[in-house]
Amino acid sequence: MTDATSPGNPYPLGLRLAGRRVVVVGGGAVATRRVPALLDAGADVLLVAPELTPALRAHADAGRLRWEPRRFVPADLDGAWLVQVAVDDRAAAAGVSAAAAERRIFCVRADDRVAATAWTPAVTRHGPVTVAVLGGGDPRRAMTVRDAVRDLLSARTGTLSTPSVEQGPRVDTPGRVALVGAGPGDPELITVRGWRLLTEADVVVADRLVPGLLLDELRPDVELVDASKIPYGPSRTQEEINRILVDRALAGRSVVRLKGGDPYVFGRGGEELLACAQAGVPVTVVPGVTSAIAVPAVAGVPVTHRAVAHEFTVVSGHVAPDSPTSLVRWEALAGLRGTLVILMGLKNLAAISATLIAYGRPAQTPAAVIQEGTTAAQRVLRSTLGAVAADVAAAALRPPAIVVLGDVVNALHP
Repeated sequence: MTDATSPGNPYPLGLRLAGRRVVVVGGGAVATRRVPALLDAGADVLLVAPELTPALRAHADAGRLRWEPRRFVPADLDGAWLVQVAVDDRAAAAGVSAAAAERRIFCVRADDRVAATAWTPAVTRHGPVTVAVLGGGDPRRAMTVRDAVRDLLSARTGTLSTPSVEQGPRVDTPGRVALVGAGPGDPELITVRGWRLLTEADVVVADRLVPGLLLDELRPDVELVDASKIPYGPSRTQEEINRILVDRALAGRSVVRLKGGDPYVFGRGGEELLACAQAGVPVTVVPGVTSAIAVPAVAGVPVTHRAVAHEFTVVSGHVAPDSPTSLVRWEALAGLRGTLVILMGLKNLAAISATLIAYGRPAQTPAAVIQEGTTAAQRVLRSTLGAVAADVAAAALRPPAIVVLGDVVNALHP
């Protein structure tokens, strides 16, 4: 959709990029927002930047894209169909534009829409339907129309502006923080309320496990803070995240802390709420679909099943069973007959399995490991408690992954 009264209206196209080279120049917040949609389209992404955000580095480490850790050179565009410039250095961006023009490659520029030869529209996705809106060069207009279309596609009755449940005293500032659960990975599994707050946000502080396509739908002027916590890799300290939430809210801005799954299920949302409350910042908590239940379900593993399991326990496995800092009573878990769901336990899976077996859990207990559940990259491995650690290593499974132990693993797959 375009403004028909403006001269030189763009010609709208849906690019089929599967298997085709797309070059992204820049490794910051803008690239973090744009790359997930390119990967979702199946593009062969080449990312050129001296440094990457943790979220982009996770894509590179997972082999979803190729990263060249240096500055752009014109030869990077050889064989490319599209280039996206995501740097704030206008001279460098102009150099990429010139190289693209010489090769007749369309170029999207985050720094200068006028100089660009292609624009990224405001996008909403509803199942197989993708709606892209161009606002005649006005991003706010495009977002307004996009949001109206999304509401129509959702076909929901009643208002989306439901009353907020706030915790913490009000202060003399319009700033506020919302702790929003983004769900287990599929961008359509965020709640309606969570999505509404996301579209209204001035600042979004996002974790690595947040569905990348949600970031692609943010307004162009939104400040995106990448608070990714890559396992065993670079991370922002929790204190810094707390400071960012409080500072931005006290400056009068609407802040969304976007977290994978649910904010309170091993998400440290409680710490963030306490930090905001201490500073007098009002907080809205929006629960999310937790991966502990949703990921097994999508993989065909119900955490409970009639006559199979009357209980399920969710535990974090990020601390080894023999660590003095562990708060988990593994001996008690070994004696349960129900389902055991382990989050963040891949690194310690061998030790966890051995500990459960040592305390009496049968080695033949069915096990399932689901990597990147609810996403297009989902992988499911079925095994037994005694063999699962070796099977995971052989299959080269990696985080994020959910481990499920119990007879429910085979309840729907006898």
